[in-house]
Amino acid sequence: MTSVYVPIYDAMTDTLTPFPLPAHRPQVVDFLRDRRSNLAKAMAGPGPDADTRDKILEIAARVPDHRKLAPWRFIVFEGQARSSFGQHISTAFMAANPTAPADRAIFEGGRLTRAPLVVAVISSPVDCPRGTPKWEQELSAGAACMNMCLAAQAHGFAAQWLTEWYAYDEIVNAALGLETGQRVAGYIYIGTATTGSLPRPRPNLENITQFYGQN
Repeated sequence: MTSVYVPIYDAMTDTLTPFPLPAHRPQVVDFLRDRRSNLAKAMAGPGPDADTRDKILEIAARVPDHRKLAPWRFIVFEGQARSSFGQHISTAFMAANPTAPADRAIFEGGRLTRAPLVVAVISSPVDCPRGTPKWEQELSAGAACMNMCLAAQAHGFAAQWLTEWYAYDEIVNAALGLETGQRVAGYIYIGTATTGSLPRPRPNLENITQFYGQN
């Protein structure tokens, strides 16, 4: 695999050295073609160390972002923080299901402990004076979720993008500190795979592709 290029600032010319032109990278093509999510329930430790975690987050933020608004942010759960936040998930579950058995509440409270690292990607669209649509900003948050999964797997870790019920619960989102207009784009579970992922059916390209102007 070729090395990563970083743009270098040239103080003499006040410009950035541009990235190289796109090049064929067969290993990357194969990786993207065969990519498959890893189930959070089949993850274990270890997770990424701090340096690798930060590299994954940095790559996650390298997504299309019209007018550079950064309309997303990351909330990281590691170690004890996973079970501590799980108490909010358990409380929200029991509030919505007061007759549920106690063991179910315990199960719900342990959801974030399925992986050693969980990152909540928060869609945080901003009011853009130049009119960048909210929809574009939300798409950018989704791209950050996907980039995070790809970055984690490219570093050799399992990854799954989940939006289970707690991603939409008001009690849980209040505990996250979400402000008006903000939403959870996804919880990204990252850890070590304990089993391989199986292929899944994919759409038939003929059914989802249209060539404009052709009958």
